[in-house]
Amino acid sequence: MKCPGNSPPQIPHQWYQPGEILIGGIVTHIGCFPQNVQFQQQSDQDYKCDPILITKFYQHVLVLVFAIHEINENPSILPNVTLGFHIRDSTTVQKWIYRITLDLLVTSSEFVSNYKCGTQKNMIGVIGGHRSETTSDMATLLSLYKIPQLSYGPFESDVYGPTGHLSFFRVFPKEALQYEGIVQLLLHFRWKWVGIITMDDERGDRFLQTLEPMLSRNGICVAFTEKAPRDVRWDDMAFLAKQLDNINAGFLDSKANAIAVYGETGTFFWLATIIILPTVLRDLTDIEYADRTSAGKVWITTAQVDFAFTLFQKTFDIQEFHGALSFSVNSKDIQGFHKFLQLLKPSWAKGDGFIKDFWEQVFDCTLPDSCTEEERLETVPAPFFEMSMTDHSYSIYNAVYAIAHALHNLDTSKINHRTMDHGGSLASLKVPPWKLHTLLQGISFNNSAGDEVAFNEHGEMKGGFDITNLVTFPNNSYVKVKIGKVDPRDSLSKRVIIHEDRIKWNRHLPQVPPFSRCNDNCKPGSSRKKKEGEKFCCYDCDRCPDGKMSDKEDKDYCITCSDGHYPNQGQDHCLPKIPNFLSFHKPMGIILASLAVSFSLITALVLLAFIKHQDTPIVKANNRTLTYILLISLLLCFLCSLLFIGQPNNLTCLFRQMTFGIVFCVAVSSVLAKTVTVVMVFLASKPGNLFRKQVGKHLAHYIVIACSFVQLAICAIWLGSSPPFPDIDTQSLSKEIIVQCNEGSVTMFYCSLGYIGFLATICFIVAFKARKLPDSFNEAKFITFSMLVFCSVWLSFVPTYLSTKGKDMVAVEIFSILTSSAGLLGCIFFPKCYVILLRPELNKREQLQRTCDDQFIILSIKRWSTNDTCLLGVINKNLTRLMLLENTIIVKMTTQL
Repeated sequence: MKCPGNSPPQIPHQWYQPGEILIGGIVTHIGCFPQNVQFQQQSDQDYKCDPILITKFYQHVLVLVFAIHEINENPSILPNVTLGFHIRDSTTVQKWIYRITLDLLVTSSEFVSNYKCGTQKNMIGVIGGHRSETTSDMATLLSLYKIPQLSYGPFESDVYGPTGHLSFFRVFPKEALQYEGIVQLLLHFRWKWVGIITMDDERGDRFLQTLEPMLSRNGICVAFTEKAPRDVRWDDMAFLAKQLDNINAGFLDSKANAIAVYGETGTFFWLATIIILPTVLRDLTDIEYADRTSAGKVWITTAQVDFAFTLFQKTFDIQEFHGALSFSVNSKDIQGFHKFLQLLKPSWAKGDGFIKDFWEQVFDCTLPDSCTEEERLETVPAPFFEMSMTDHSYSIYNAVYAIAHALHNLDTSKINHRTMDHGGSLASLKVPPWKLHTLLQGISFNNSAGDEVAFNEHGEMKGGFDITNLVTFPNNSYVKVKIGKVDPRDSLSKRVIIHEDRIKWNRHLPQVPPFSRCNDNCKPGSSRKKKEGEKFCCYDCDRCPDGKMSDKEDKDYCITCSDGHYPNQGQDHCLPKIPNFLSFHKPMGIILASLAVSFSLITALVLLAFIKHQDTPIVKANNRTLTYILLISLLLCFLCSLLFIGQPNNLTCLFRQMTFGIVFCVAVSSVLAKTVTVVMVFLASKPGNLFRKQVGKHLAHYIVIACSFVQLAICAIWLGSSPPFPDIDTQSLSKEIIVQCNEGSVTMFYCSLGYIGFLATICFIVAFKARKLPDSFNEAKFITFSMLVFCSVWLSFVPTYLSTKGKDMVAVEIFSILTSSAGLLGCIFFPKCYVILLRPELNKREQLQRTCDDQFIILSIKRWSTNDTCLLGVINKNLTRLMLLENTIIVKMTTQL
């Protein structure tokens, strides 16, 4: 069939090697700015452009050729089958992509759409492209022919090109994994105020829409966003000089020292131009341009960005990007590739339409005139060509092997059949490309470097990203040092690994890692306070309130220390609280314990003195049994105060309040019994009084037993319902933890204490009424004063006890016990001891009786009645002695008589 049509102009830069089966390749090696022509009809001018050779990308061509040569020489893969290739350059002109893609499929010099003209090539698959737009345009055509396409660049299928076909594969990891890696990298170095640079296109907008919410969720703010224009002529210095003033480079002065760069190589060209071009233009012209520097910045580039220069950028200094952190497709060195590059010569590469321009530009010579072919690629700086396999080249290498393994599986499964021609040679394989779709989807193998090559259910290469550090050298070369990785096969906590010790930071950084925040960190001991009208990453710092702390920088709020701890003076960490209890080893504990023991010894000595002189009148006259009970109970009162000293435990907490309550109740009951006895005896001494018959000598014992029984009942109910127990109080004191006895039932505690107070009050009232009754040395007066002291102490105890905490509260109770007990001991027994020990002549029956009679007569005269004939006889009998004692009484008596 004769296909009519015009012959389109031929696009240069291609490399064709025949084979039974062809693998196509479309690479981006030439940057092209089309001339301004009218698009009214097809002409050669439509395909003319001013080329800019990106020499570094020539490796993409070489690695595809290297992989096919390896496969052809490997008898274990596709034996007796020769693979060929056809590599074309896509340039950067989008409307040429369709023409170049179709040219891979047919051999006719004429092309008419939708017609098969000439011989169709046995093209089994196409590898490409590097740019998203190129990939999308290729996918549109190749999907119609059901030819597998393996893209080695990023491609977001829901934005560009068809998505529902099975012929599209990506030897590029999942893009979302790279976003996650960027976020984790920023979090690792605590960079919360970052800038973003993207290409000014739909893909850049999508990057921002995806990344910004992820940053916000992790507490990171975007300080600025800059978009690199797509219509800048990088080859025209005059054009760049004119546009330089219109390029906004204010972000270089931002506090955001971490800047993420997303896009393609053109993004890096734009960034390098606005930073470095002013210096270049100032050297070339007389115009003054302000210096721009990125000395304080850390550039974080995505896997799509290559640190590549074009020919006109040879004077640029890549030192500005020293220390940059980059994401790249996980890759390894392939054995033999370095040697393959060393053997590369223009004369060796037959059919290579790329090498001439490449060789002339990197070595600044002309073939075949001034180029000797003795030039060495090792001398070319890395921004123009790398001897080690780049990550994109590694993806192309894996893509070639993926197609070869799929063909091999297809061949060994006997799906295809080969026939012998008449000459006995092996005819070309007739393999429909669509048969490879399912095989590629399920393929899995290890390449020569040991890495697994497989695709997931979305046609994406299973793999991760390397995190590399750009280390530059004075000769304007660089190496990329691997400092981490992003591996989707690991758990979330281990997915991103960074080896910070391997990083070489920019030499001009004031600190490493650099600071990239809206404002200085809030130091420990303070919390963040939001600034009105600013992003949440900008804040003020407020000192933590009393009792709270923050132990890390930039805390949102201060916290309270855990129980048993308190903030230190700087409020940046917690200290364990010191146990607060009345210890035997502390001065206060030692003093109180010493007083308790001293008073106990004194009481014991008094008891011994009374026992030794128990037959003397003064001891007998004051009811020896009650005296002994009172002294023993006072002795126990002094000793029970020792139970309050020392760290509380189950035993001491259970018994100290009970012991105190019962012993004190016995002591007060004994005093009450002594007081009541004095009153009863006086009343019983009157002739004909009822008390003479009804009151016996056991009345005092009954009083002590009855009163003590009530206290025993209170304590028994207390123990049965809610007994005391050891407890700690972590809230009352800021720096100490109170180790105390919890009284259990506070009601029962105050019932016990109140009952003692009740008995003391009754005793005080009775003693006060009986203070002038005749008694041996007027004991009722002493009891009255002792009860006054006792009640005063315990009345002041209650408010003091309630207003103190910890060991001070215990000390108050011990002091009250000691002072009230000492008051009873001193007021009641010291006068008697004085007579017993120092004035024994007064301790006689006659003296005691005379004193008692005199007191009785005087009291009786004060209550005298003329009808009392008994009293008249007593007065007459003792008239002389009474006159010596009380003149006023005699006068009164005489007057009455």
